[in-house]
Amino acid sequence: MAEINKKLNWNGNLIGICHFLVFLRGMNKRIRHIHRTYVILVIVSFFLLFYPFYYFAASSPRWYRLLNKLRMLNSLCCSFFCGIYFRMTYEDTLEHDQTYIYCANHSSNLDIMIFCLLAKGNFHFMGKEELLKNPVLKLFFNTIDIPVNRNHRISAYRAFKKAAHNLEKGRSLIIFPEGGIEGEDYPPRLVPFKNGPFRLAIDKKVSVVPVTMCDVWKKMWDDGNRYGSSPGICDIYIHKPISTTEMTPEDTEFLKERVFNLINSKFVTE
Repeated sequence: MAEINKKLNWNGNLIGICHFLVFLRGMNKRIRHIHRTYVILVIVSFFLLFYPFYYFAASSPRWYRLLNKLRMLNSLCCSFFCGIYFRMTYEDTLEHDQTYIYCANHSSNLDIMIFCLLAKGNFHFMGKEELLKNPVLKLFFNTIDIPVNRNHRISAYRAFKKAAHNLEKGRSLIIFPEGGIEGEDYPPRLVPFKNGPFRLAIDKKVSVVPVTMCDVWKKMWDDGNRYGSSPGICDIYIHKPISTTEMTPEDTEFLKERVFNLINSKFVTE
């Protein structure tokens, strides 16, 4: 009888532990969603605070450098108040007066904030056309940045033609060659890159900077709607720039594969 009671007590304790773990998991999920709501409030609040200055700086290309400095300052403020910090490891020094094409994996809305802090000198983004509907980002994608519909050949052609013109003027390009946050996999994985940015880099003889967002997805995957967000430190690895001076259009596939492998080599998937 004592042996039976012992087993019942053990089973009861085990069930209790399981219920407690489920409770903790549920609490963690709720806390992450509360933090995500807080992050949105912080981002919107600072955007409204900066908006008059953004509106002025976006009114003419001659003020675009100022616009990028404002974006950097805004990103610093949001990072501090959200409690999400970025630890950047550089394989080589990036020059402020050098024009680059930055290529990175994309698994979080935090990636835009990160590049506002990471990119050197004068820069602009290329992103999906849907961002024109984003209340925070549409001001930039109507002015300094370039929207693109990758499923529409003419739209893609015009977008890359504009990007080529901006590169000629010394304005670095930030692009996510996966074409956006793709797939439903969690943890995320890299999907095949598009050719566009690599052909552009070769045509304009601009160095490519591969950037790995190592574990940013752990703090916020996509927009955080499904899994919420959490404070902490994100690791970003900036690889050595790849020169395209000696490359020809036939090297596009080689360059794309090389950048993919470099980014994937530092990507944390667990």
